[in-house]
Amino acid sequence: MSILEIIAFITSLFAVILGVLGPRITWPFWSAGSLLYAYIFFQSAYYASAALQFIFIIGGIWGWLGWGPKGAKPKKLETKLRISLVGVILLSAIMLLPILTSIGATSSVIESFGFVGSVSAQLLMIWQKFEAWPIWLIVNIAYTYQYFSGELYLTSFLYLIFGCVAIWGWIRWKKESIKNELR
Repeated sequence: MSILEIIAFITSLFAVILGVLGPRITWPFWSAGSLLYAYIFFQSAYYASAALQFIFIIGGIWGWLGWGPKGAKPKKLETKLRISLVGVILLSAIMLLPILTSIGATSSVIESFGFVGSVSAQLLMIWQKFEAWPIWLIVNIAYTYQYFSGELYLTSFLYLIFGCVAIWGWIRWKKESIKNELR
């Protein structure tokens, strides 16, 4: 466990908690934590996880612009879109798996699913859809196992906390989406 991992842990945890609450200020913290973790993951040969952090940084900029000054206004996806999303995530993860295997990624199966699931959840957060949170929950459970196995114990603990925060986000954003649909 390094000082860098501790700083990345604190910054990322703060960003995700802010994400549940929905203020626009979540995005700069999200980007800062992502930049720190990009370096950590690259050092550990979690190449998809490292690349994902740069997508998160771009998402942070997009989220800052998309949420507006008053923050997130969560809504829900239509059922057809939810079903399509699951199919796209699974198909995309299967397609990414051989690429990660060929470059020697540490954990190709989890990284392929985690990468695609995270990108999907990130986009849903930017678009303010409450379905981002159940995807985050599944991704965070997978990453908790991956990072624990890779001896990134603090990061594994962070993803365990992220899983709990995802449950909170799922509940909170679902309630907010119901209110926003009535308006």
